[in-house]
Amino acid sequence: QPQVVESGGGLAQPGGSLRLSCAVSGLNLDYWAIAWFRQVPGKERERVSCISTAESSTSYSDSVKDRFTSYRDNAEPTVYLQASSLKPEDTAIYYCAARFRRCDLFSFDAYDYRGQGTQVTVSL
Repeated sequence: QPQVVESGGGLAQPGGSLRLSCAVSGLNLDYWAIAWFRQVPGKERERVSCISTAESSTSYSDSVKDRFTSYRDNAEPTVYLQASSLKPEDTAIYYCAARFRRCDLFSFDAYDYRGQGTQVTVSL
């Protein structure tokens, strides 16, 4: 059974950095796009990035553009989200999710495989 599992969350100070990992099993990242979402209690889940090797594309939401970078490790089936210049408003549970080939959808539920999330807290 394919799976995506997040790790790497934790506490960071404003202006600091964290690297989140999405370990992928049972899927070929050459054909499966990986998106990162985040959710704050009481708010809608937001897609912050999506990377698709099949479409040669990486995209970011305006809220994280120029601060976060998503990339894959070709040696291991893992996709990373490097989060830099962190702000308190980046505090959320971060999820990764897989969809075949494309990054065209922004709803978490539309993705075929979804993780359980990792908590990121940005605070002094």
